[in-house]
Amino acid sequence: MDTRAFRFRPRVFERGAFDAASGGAAEALLRLADRARPVLLDSAAGWPCRFSLLAFDPVPPDPGGDLAALRELGARLVRNGGDEVPGPFHGGFAGALAYDLGVPGEGQALPDEPWGQPPIVGGLYTDFLVFDEELRTSWLVLGDEPGDGRPPVAERRAAIEAALARAPARRAPEARGPLVRHTLPDVHRARIEEVRARIARGDFYQANLAHRFTRAVAGSPEELYLALRAANPAPYMGYCRWDGERPGALCSSSPELLLELVREDGRRIARTRPIKGTAARAPDPVLDERRAEELRASEKDRAELAMIVDLERNDLGRTAKPGTVRVEEFPVLRTYERVHHLTADVIAEPREECDAWDVLAALFPGGSVTGAPKLASMDAISELEGEGRGFFCGALGFVDTRGEARFNVLIRTVLWRPGEVSFRVGGGITFSSDASLEDAETLAKASALVAAFEPEGVRA
Repeated sequence: MDTRAFRFRPRVFERGAFDAASGGAAEALLRLADRARPVLLDSAAGWPCRFSLLAFDPVPPDPGGDLAALRELGARLVRNGGDEVPGPFHGGFAGALAYDLGVPGEGQALPDEPWGQPPIVGGLYTDFLVFDEELRTSWLVLGDEPGDGRPPVAERRAAIEAALARAPARRAPEARGPLVRHTLPDVHRARIEEVRARIARGDFYQANLAHRFTRAVAGSPEELYLALRAANPAPYMGYCRWDGERPGALCSSSPELLLELVREDGRRIARTRPIKGTAARAPDPVLDERRAEELRASEKDRAELAMIVDLERNDLGRTAKPGTVRVEEFPVLRTYERVHHLTADVIAEPREECDAWDVLAALFPGGSVTGAPKLASMDAISELEGEGRGFFCGALGFVDTRGEARFNVLIRTVLWRPGEVSFRVGGGITFSSDASLEDAETLAKASALVAAFEPEGVRA
């Protein structure tokens, strides 16, 4: 087995000011579509919105099959001096983790995802573009001598700059055939009632239940991502493409942060920001404000958020220094392109012996997309949904060579394979949930995704 280390020196080239037409992150994705296994982390809109990252051409080892193998892979990339790198990512692992990896160390037997997608995609990246969305400037970062036989920096830079200078032909994704809802409304509502019955029996307090749509679609995944970005911009958007026997891509317009691990004032700070509670936006400003205030005042939604905040406090606490776990701003109303949400920040200082992979393992999968307690709710989800979720409700992000990390929760996510797309939508179910209202909420979430390729929207 190949276990060699890859040592690299980052070289940084400032590219200057940009706008959407002359080199923003999404446009760069389209122009670099032929690079190997691109990963885009895109602060498209909303709060927070600062840095975007487009990584491409990873060094050769493929990601392993679980987080333990991924930790070993990440340790093989070592920075060896070089230029000061702007932005949050300094080279390292970037990619996506499937929900079906389960809770690390628990040995869960989760069902297979229908498309047979890999559990982890992405890789180790030394070459990437950084976009400062606030200052509207960008940089190209290239790893010098990573030891994998790639061309010299000057040659790679010239090729990438040439590709970025070319404006590609544009073709919007084109829907073909019907939009297929795989779980009919009455079946989904019956599953919600079953969850309520199990909550009444004391099996768990909350479970996040989802259902799936598919649609035949023509066009590239990069164009699909740009259409989704235009229809539903969000602060933790992302894109990832993979090859192999079952090539595919994911396009995510997620508003939710699973993990941010950074150094602040000399301390390592881990943060997760769960979302619970959703209200559809209204075109009329007065009605829209009324819906936002009703969500803010909703006892049901506040209670649902409180349950998940409690779960996330416990998850972060498993790697935290005693007394450092705290909750900030409970609840906060955040408004996005098509929905309002309630959120809260859960923060902790990891113990010295716990690295980014430990903190990620403690949080994964995010409690807002499982329920509480996590294992019991995941067992019920698997039984009732009857299939694996794949990357839906997993995570997309990075762990870099400094040990800093940022991952979203893969909600509002469309999966692409040649000729077809798939997506899932769901919501947290508590005993007080109304099945009809919960089903309608999933359609409100689906409308943001369907708008990328279905002008008529989604109907029950």
